[in-house]
Amino acid sequence: MPATPGASAGQILELVRSGRVRTRRELQETTGLSRSTLSLRMVQLTSAGYLRETGQVAGSTGRPAKILSFDEASHLVVAVDLGATHAHLALLDGSGRVLREQAGPLKFDTSPDEVIRSLGRRIGELVERSGRSPSELAGVGVGIPGPVRFSTQRPNMPPLMPGWHDYPVTERLRSALGVPVFLDNDANLMGLGEVRARHPEAASVLFVKVGTGIGAGVILGGRPERGIAGGAGDIGHIRIVPESEGHRCSCGALGCLATEASGGALVRQLTEQGRSVSSVEDVAQLIAAGDPLAVSLAERAGHLLGDVLATSVALLNPGVLVLGGRLAAAGSQFLDAVRESIFRRTVPLATRELSIVLSALGPDAAVQGARHMVMDQAFSPDAVDARLAAREAQPA
Repeated sequence: MPATPGASAGQILELVRSGRVRTRRELQETTGLSRSTLSLRMVQLTSAGYLRETGQVAGSTGRPAKILSFDEASHLVVAVDLGATHAHLALLDGSGRVLREQAGPLKFDTSPDEVIRSLGRRIGELVERSGRSPSELAGVGVGIPGPVRFSTQRPNMPPLMPGWHDYPVTERLRSALGVPVFLDNDANLMGLGEVRARHPEAASVLFVKVGTGIGAGVILGGRPERGIAGGAGDIGHIRIVPESEGHRCSCGALGCLATEASGGALVRQLTEQGRSVSSVEDVAQLIAAGDPLAVSLAERAGHLLGDVLATSVALLNPGVLVLGGRLAAAGSQFLDAVRESIFRRTVPLATRELSIVLSALGPDAAVQGARHMVMDQAFSPDAVDARLAAREAQPA
């Protein structure tokens, strides 16, 4: 275990939160801090309510060592999952227990200001109806179906959200709610939620969301790899058919993967065949019921997606590939087709240790990912140290 010399209070909290240390002795061994300095840091953290000492290490000899713990349940997070056609809001405690939630349709054809005002009201109502105090909120995490420049916390040319480019989502919500707000792409959050819950030991995981559109989250070392402008994983806009044969995509191009293999694409294809469908949910129900045309189109979509993902698998050599979203969960045919194309188009070295699975968290993946994003940001060493410094600067 590498040492953390001269660790600040925030870094000590990070060591405890991550599970790397459990006792004061382990903290002293890991940080190299003197006993007096460590005691000072511990007073800062315990008096602020960040750490507590409970119980004792089982089987310890001599003076029993108390276990250090971070009280996750005392901190609340509001998670907001904005899809192309829906909004899912949940109030959770820091450990992931859902206390209250609501879901409903959402349309991005209204102004961003109107959508944000509505979200602010809904978040306020969610917290109020839970009976918990807004002062317990560690923050709000928001996922959107488009690229996010994480350094500025603003959408970066999201194709499904016209008028939202560079819109100050976090600033507007923070002003309305008075708590920290963090923003990321929904596939990144779904991947983060899935990895922390089911694949914590995996060094690299590729999460692919197949809903109205298609997007992917690349999770390396337990954290999203977003790229320089938030475009990492934006595979739905890779062009896979000639422009002369392709359909117009929401990004403005012709022949993108999303126009051929997404849930929205299957809605169009089934409608063109005379079927009465208007949503991805309608398509998923047909697939689940074994409708021959819907199943055939799902298999084609899976093969097309698998062809694109084969390149990603060869490039990243991930340990786990997770498929999520409503279309992916509709039936085994889609997953089987994706798997078949990947294995057919890549060398055994890239796939020998690869697991290709469906999302275990399903529609809750983005909500749990948003919780992790908020907790990671709100309780980062820098954030904790800044709050402790401000606390100590206040008059007694």
